[in-house]
Amino acid sequence: MSMEAGIWSPSEQRTVAIVGLGYVGLPLALLFAERGFHVLGIDSDKQKIDKLSIGKSYILEVQDDEIQAAIASKRFVPSDQYSELGSAEAVMICVPTPLTAYGTPDLSFLTQAAREIGCRLRKGQLVVLESSTYPGTTREVLLPLLSAFDWKIGEDVNLAYSPERVDPGNTDYRVAQIPKVVSGITPSCLSRIVELYSGVFNQVHSVSSTDAAEMTKLLENSYRLVNISFINELAMICDVLELNLWEIIEAANTKPFGFKAFYPGPGVGGHCIPVDPSYLAWKIKQYGIKSDFIQISNTVNRIMPMYITQQLKLHLAPKLLSSARILVYGAAYKRDIADHRESASIELIHMLQLEAECVMYHDPYVPSIQVGGEKLMSVELDEAVLSGLDCVVIATDHSSLPLQMLLEHASFIYDTRNVTGGAEGKAKVVRFGGGWS
Repeated sequence: MSMEAGIWSPSEQRTVAIVGLGYVGLPLALLFAERGFHVLGIDSDKQKIDKLSIGKSYILEVQDDEIQAAIASKRFVPSDQYSELGSAEAVMICVPTPLTAYGTPDLSFLTQAAREIGCRLRKGQLVVLESSTYPGTTREVLLPLLSAFDWKIGEDVNLAYSPERVDPGNTDYRVAQIPKVVSGITPSCLSRIVELYSGVFNQVHSVSSTDAAEMTKLLENSYRLVNISFINELAMICDVLELNLWEIIEAANTKPFGFKAFYPGPGVGGHCIPVDPSYLAWKIKQYGIKSDFIQISNTVNRIMPMYITQQLKLHLAPKLLSSARILVYGAAYKRDIADHRESASIELIHMLQLEAECVMYHDPYVPSIQVGGEKLMSVELDEAVLSGLDCVVIATDHSSLPLQMLLEHASFIYDTRNVTGGAEGKAKVVRFGGGWS
């Protein structure tokens, strides 16, 4: 059956292209390959392509053997070239959508990819944007870019939006198990993406417009930002009131309805939670409105590294922070992952560097980081290193954290994740949100 008709015979091997092979695009590519599709994976980073070509992963959640199996089956072909796009029935765009230095949306990766795709499209193809972005991006940015190549959307080619919902480090939900929200610029565009994604994902949920689908992703992450920031504010309040918020959350969580537990920490991180709400805040400014919740939540999130620094000054006294040697355990923004994008740990390390005598970090998943233009290497943890420190700050609760070694050989632990709760050792322990030992 012809591509122009948009109908494919079950006997044909279907081909899709995925542009952007990061935390979203690579798992998506491997899923399509696993489902029997031929997948052209495109990324402008040649180092990524070189690694994939020899079956090596650069993402913790993706194993080498998954890549090797996909390449050996000839169902996954990584490339840094767009030249083969014409062979695909659908092109999924999974490029980064970060913030600029001014906190505004940076769509440069998206517009560049759209131009590369637009000049190579063939009639009957489907283009799907998966990158997180503000309501209106597909319709106001991507649609005009593709239309500039004289394509009639909904007739010549189809355009859809489906927000990625990847949760790095979450082994309970594989990509195929997470319900897929889909939308289309026109009814025919929606029909195309529903047909394609229904053969790959366990559940597909369609919404009325691409704007609605874009807003769905922003709702999910704004909800998390607001609640995590609120619980961090409560933790600071409980520090003053000398109450243990961790105990209070545990008690509140016994209620079988009307409450969902969120937990304190050094601040939110990752590509989504610190970024997506700012996309929404930027968009609604164009309508002369604002979100007080997002604004306040961003403020709380930004002050967390400063608050922790002040707490260290308080609890290290009479020793001055300027003469203290501090180690931050964890650079990743959450447990058991290597992703340290927008991690609160990075900002905390930077703030401590400005005031402390010596600041080090350890993370079993993150061998090096850039802090204030300086490259830092993860130090090995041993008794000698720990005994020479004035403080260990637990910023990330990796499951491999050597808690008992820290408790026995560190003199002081500031715990932002409550991993020391119920544990005993020689170290003085202060837990963010209440609880001293």
